[in-house]
Amino acid sequence: MFDLENLVIASGNKGKLREIGTLLAPLKIAVAPQSDFNITEIDEPHPTFIENALIKARHACRQTGLSALADDSGICINALKGAPGVLSARYAGEPKSDQRNNLKLVKALETSTDRSAYYYCVVVLLRHAEDPQPIIAEGLWHGEFILEPRGDGGFGYDPHFLLPELGRTAAELDMNTKNTISHRGKALAKLIEILRS
Repeated sequence: MFDLENLVIASGNKGKLREIGTLLAPLKIAVAPQSDFNITEIDEPHPTFIENALIKARHACRQTGLSALADDSGICINALKGAPGVLSARYAGEPKSDQRNNLKLVKALETSTDRSAYYYCVVVLLRHAEDPQPIIAEGLWHGEFILEPRGDGGFGYDPHFLLPELGRTAAELDMNTKNTISHRGKALAKLIEILRS
């Protein structure tokens, strides 16, 4: 059984925390960010999203003794063979900077005719640090990377992530719309479905 009365979210990213809290609200799950427990972010040394999500969730479980939810997500550009991928948050190096990451990606795609992209998210829920059966769910969100940013919502690469069918970037969407169609929204919807069943 999961202790959903006390669930720690293994993230320090304010945008992610806001989205996850909003999406889990209908389940009346009490969530607390890991910062409430003075837990610092752990290194994400692995080449895959799933491995990094697992290490973050395990770290939060070990530090708090509580069930933990972690996500790992990023933008993948087809012309760049999936980069920046797991390095999305640190694409331009340390310290993390959305602005520098976006500028670096704009430069990398300036001459590319293929700017198709997708956001990927995997969420992991662990009962405890040694949980042999984590609940895992994933989501994809297809679009294209545009060189000129649009919109002031969202975070990360959202101002450059165009949804052709809507004619808007992720940063131009209201929170409810974004949470319904985004990679994180899809992954958490699958997780919620598993929990309800």
